[in-house]
Amino acid sequence: MQDEDEVCRDVLQIVSLVGDKWSLPVLGQLRGGRRRFGELQRAVPGISQRMLTVTVRKLERDGLVSRHVHASVPPQVAYELTGIGRSLLVATLGLGEWAVENRVAIAAHRHRFAAN
Repeated sequence: MQDEDEVCRDVLQIVSLVGDKWSLPVLGQLRGGRRRFGELQRAVPGISQRMLTVTVRKLERDGLVSRHVHASVPPQVAYELTGIGRSLLVATLGLGEWAVENRVAIAAHRHRFAAN
């Protein structure tokens, strides 16, 4: 059995996915179903081909997306959410709802803080 420090380190590493600049936008684009690499790149504003490659590989490594290669010339690659990926998206949508509900209050606090 892992000690509490090991569990905390593991959890923090996993939760860092939420703070990653590109993971959530990519996961969000996959919520409607399987998408090809080029479709994902066009759907996520500002992401480069290299960053999309790094991001989907990381998400695949962690079991959040699955990769499908279609035998064609050139080969076509598509990605879709796994069950774990869908559950992460549900959890982060809850965080997004919290942010929407509290954005005005947070902006007011930031304004007051900056004024001091």
